[in-house]
Amino acid sequence: MQTRRILLASGAAAITGGAGLLNGVGLSGTALAAKPRHAPRHGGKAADSAQTPAPAVDSTPAMTPIGPVDTVARWACITDFDSGQVLLEKAADEHMPPSSLTKMMTAYIVFGMLNAGRLKLDQTLPVSEKAWRMQGSKMFVPLGESVPVQDLIQGMLIQSGNDACIVLAEGVSGSEEQFVALMNDTAAKLGMANSHFMNTTGWPAEGHYMSARDVCTIATHLIRDFPQYYHFFSETSFAFNKINQGNRNVLVDKGLADGLKTGHTDAGGFGLCASSKREGRRVVMGINGMASSNIRAHEGERLLGWAFANFELAVIAHKGQVLDQAPVWIGQDATVPVVASRDVTFLLPHGWQSRVHISVDYLAPVSAPITVGQSLGQLTITLPTSQTALVPPAPVAGAPMPAAAPAPQGTVITVPVEAGSAVAKLGFGGRIAARLGMKRH
Repeated sequence: MQTRRILLASGAAAITGGAGLLNGVGLSGTALAAKPRHAPRHGGKAADSAQTPAPAVDSTPAMTPIGPVDTVARWACITDFDSGQVLLEKAADEHMPPSSLTKMMTAYIVFGMLNAGRLKLDQTLPVSEKAWRMQGSKMFVPLGESVPVQDLIQGMLIQSGNDACIVLAEGVSGSEEQFVALMNDTAAKLGMANSHFMNTTGWPAEGHYMSARDVCTIATHLIRDFPQYYHFFSETSFAFNKINQGNRNVLVDKGLADGLKTGHTDAGGFGLCASSKREGRRVVMGINGMASSNIRAHEGERLLGWAFANFELAVIAHKGQVLDQAPVWIGQDATVPVVASRDVTFLLPHGWQSRVHISVDYLAPVSAPITVGQSLGQLTITLPTSQTALVPPAPVAGAPMPAAAPAPQGTVITVPVEAGSAVAKLGFGGRIAARLGMKRH
């Protein structure tokens, strides 16, 4: 018995020209930055707090797999939604004032209550004096009256209403303090190691912080765990109490993103969490620490465009795809198909295609009997070396495992291969060999 290695791809010829890597599977088209569908609207957009300039911008560039990228954001993280691959990061694990980006965690708890049947969209919740008196951005809930949960969600996510957050928190947990304890417990379970909440709104408070990476984490979970409620983030305006307010996320208003949230405080500057899906790929972005809402909008649009334009999706193999025919030792059938155990996809920066090496390795011949799904060996993908490649974060708790791990510097990725069909019976020679106690060598 010996190791059998089948070279499946090496060099650009394997993934260009339309033939694909393995039996017709290859690269999809590159998703380019979309153009705005219409100009942003103006007016009716109260700020999360006073429009005071943010602290001086950190001039340090962000790091990416293809080299440094300049950004005026003080904190930044961009990830690929499906694989979890980090495309860009800058101080991504540093504690930062998250302002109204906090409301994504508040929404996650509320969506969980809806999903569990503990809340209903048409259920009404009472407005307390604390909620009514809450300052900053507001949906203007009326004191002493009750408001439907759906209106409160729209007021929280579209109008960025601090008062809506308080009503929801008190309705779910009895008090904002008890709701905040639930937020912190949930953040820990989601793997948000650099987040701690003191309130539901993002109002400035000592000990209240998130990281840019954690912003991407909660955004990813909102999209993945509660797709039935994600549409609230993409609504462009909402009217309540005879007051119409537009979505503060200009990228949503321009049709460049379908969520999620903006925020602003004096200490943290202007922040944005956005997600966009183009040509089958979704990207999640968290940036913060910019000097104005206008800069936030332009930088968000620029970085989203960069993320789509500089990477392409490589489809190496589909689950069950036949990679080779393995010889069978004294079986009734001469060979058994070797197939991929799962879909294998990952992102590649442009220009890296000619440096990818792919092979399938297994011990041959394979002894009968063989069952479907029996492990035979591995598919080995050797990714190109980059001096600026990023080591990926640990998988998010509860999230589906990516098809293949992101590519840090010089990484060799292995994916199990298995038998695609059964060889249940020994051949005539196999039965004789078995009686004689013969073994393969």
